[in-house]
Amino acid sequence: MTFSHSAIRSAALFVVSATGLAAAQAPALPAPDRALARDLFKQLIEINSQDSNGSVTAAALAMRDRLAAAGFAASDLVIAGPNDRKQNLVATYRGSSSALKPILIICHLDVVEARREDWTTDPYQFVEKDGFFYGRGTQDIKEEDAQLVENFIRLKREGWVPKRDIVIALTADEEGGKSNGVDWLIRNRPELTKADFVLNPDAGGLELRDGKPVKLSIEATEKVYADYQVTTSNRGGHSSLPRPDNAIYQLMHALEKLEATPFPFELNEVTRASLAATEKVSTPERAALIRGILATPSDMKAVAEFSKDPGGNATLHTTCVATMLKGGHAPNALPGSAQANVNCRILPGHSQEEIRQHLLTLFADPGITVEYVADNGDVLGKASDRKSFAPPPLREDVMTPLRQVTATMWPGIPVVPSMSAGASDSIITMAAGIPSYGVTAMGVDFDDDRAHGRDERLRVEAFYRGVEFYYLYLKALTRP
Repeated sequence: MTFSHSAIRSAALFVVSATGLAAAQAPALPAPDRALARDLFKQLIEINSQDSNGSVTAAALAMRDRLAAAGFAASDLVIAGPNDRKQNLVATYRGSSSALKPILIICHLDVVEARREDWTTDPYQFVEKDGFFYGRGTQDIKEEDAQLVENFIRLKREGWVPKRDIVIALTADEEGGKSNGVDWLIRNRPELTKADFVLNPDAGGLELRDGKPVKLSIEATEKVYADYQVTTSNRGGHSSLPRPDNAIYQLMHALEKLEATPFPFELNEVTRASLAATEKVSTPERAALIRGILATPSDMKAVAEFSKDPGGNATLHTTCVATMLKGGHAPNALPGSAQANVNCRILPGHSQEEIRQHLLTLFADPGITVEYVADNGDVLGKASDRKSFAPPPLREDVMTPLRQVTATMWPGIPVVPSMSAGASDSIITMAAGIPSYGVTAMGVDFDDDRAHGRDERLRVEAFYRGVEFYYLYLKALTRP
């Protein structure tokens, strides 16, 4: 598949002034649905679904029971998975036509590990304060699980009959673990995941500045995820006789090289279109930097300045960062080994093995090994040569309803294609040949992205607006 240049142009040209946003005139979530959405959100946050000691199954069963109570047939609520803790829920909302393939919406139930001592509040207690909801998964992505279930219940209550089936798969192990739910379903229950296209609320997004929406991104491509185990080792010895070949020092110097040596600057057709649209709604200073980046040739001073922002850096570069460290075996001995996990997010067009080789060349130390860590935890001497998939075309049956609903909810903001700096389960559905699009409207402030971090939170009103957005979008996509 190729990315349509006309689609890029039309998406990039769908830009008007972001001033005068008429949020008060846009549809508001009705009070009963507001209460139900909050209740579902609270229930999900308070179910620990992290990999080490949580249960995705508990969350899947809780949502199945909610849908069953709303009148969904048991045959349309399938619980399936590889083990007791990693069961997935696949729920089907039946449409009027079996000739049209379903829309599949994938949304993970698992969350990143959270330690109570790191947080101001209990990460598995749903807390509302100062206009925010706090808890692990409030941004990534139990808010989306809650809105999907709430909207299924709302549409069912209203008697909505879509023109095709809508399927939601609430799944395990997107954030790590050995039982990725989307992959497991495609391999073991393919009849549940057949679809015309996939929507993934774990990508794209509504960007806020000081609480005000400025653009809605639809993910058209994403980076490739990879973990590498970087290891140094030597003979160790007595700590009273320090030597320069200390394994921890050796590892530290390698990581300092990594920090000081950014990957090359690159643009692709998606990031070009995204930056071109973003420039229209940016501050004058940021807009000037974007114009410099998009110039031919690019202004490298503008690239360097833009890259000082973590989000800007991730747009323009492959990134690698040390995320875990261990080393030494006794307080009075020189370390015989040290190890770091280096997590990389790789730009489209480059493979995991290419980046492993890059790291070896960068470290330039025969005493350092760089091994690939597979999703199941296996440590391998070689990574995959597979590069990211070409982005799917921006289909008008996906984009036109998206533009219409966005204009209804937030008049004047642009809808732009984007590249996710992270990685999501879309890479699995794309590999299965299903066009996949990242669409969400749970607004997060530009400078308050706390996904995977401490005190994760989401604006209260951003949640309710996001629920209403998906309700309108699902109706627009499936209107007979």
